Amino acid sequence: MQTYQFTLEVKQRPETLERVLRVIRHRGFYVVSMNMTSIEDEARIDFTVKSDRTLNLLTNQLVKVYDVKDIHLS
Repeated sequence: MQTYQFTLEVKQRPETLERVLRVIRHRGFYVVSMNMTSIEDEARIDFTVKSDRTLNLLTNQLVKVYDVKDIHLS
């Protein structure tokens, strides 16, 4: 399995984290670690995930999530 790291900048809403985690799971990725920092109405979430699939498959879906503003790949 390949390990990937990325950061999401999102709108801080109760359902945002749930939506992001659902996309990660449905695309066949496993969350190894996660750290979320909130500042007012925005949040930054650092993820480390594992999968046999390419990261492109996941990032192409995450950009479609309504509250995701930006994705930074590490």
